Amino acid sequence: MKYKEIQTDLKKTLKPSRYVHTMGVVKTAVHLAEIYHYNEKKVKYAALLHDCAKHLSDQDKIDLCLARNVPIKQVELDNPSLLHAKCGAILAREKYGVDDEEILHAIAVHTTGVPAMNLLDLILFVSDYIEPGRDQAPHLKELRKLAEKDLTQTAYRILKDTVDYLNSRKNTCLDSTTIETYQYYRQICSLSE
Repeated sequence: MKYKEIQTDLKKTLKPSRYVHTMGVVKTAVHLAEIYHYNEKKVKYAALLHDCAKHLSDQDKIDLCLARNVPIKQVELDNPSLLHAKCGAILAREKYGVDDEEILHAIAVHTTGVPAMNLLDLILFVSDYIEPGRDQAPHLKELRKLAEKDLTQTAYRILKDTVDYLNSRKNTCLDSTTIETYQYYRQICSLSE
């Protein structure tokens, strides 16, 4: 599908607030792509489709992953909303016709991140967190400035804030990938200081 066709479909499929968030991520990701000299078309598709599975029910997310033999961790079974990234990559390929593995990977890991993210992964991960509609996360003003200078440091700070927040909440399980990613970027960033 062409970009505009996907955009029209998502406007109908997603909740209005989710669609506004999506377009904010697109705008932010395109801005970061310009700064870091990355392919704007790839960034636009990844950003547009990153939450394309958010509308699925928890059971539909689980069923979709099981049907495609996508591994599901216990923390994802306990909190199926975490599966929207993996399901988003599936829908991007099967429903929207995206066959670029880099785009699909960025969509699949945009929630937890992964150690050693590539540039598209970093742009999407950071854009999802700092897009203009976000106003609840800590340090957003600083993170938005930092993102224009150093995506690796920005990812580390986002991961630190996320881990700190989730650790402060009772009965909240952290995804092991988020922990591994946080530890990886903490080490990388401490080496560069």
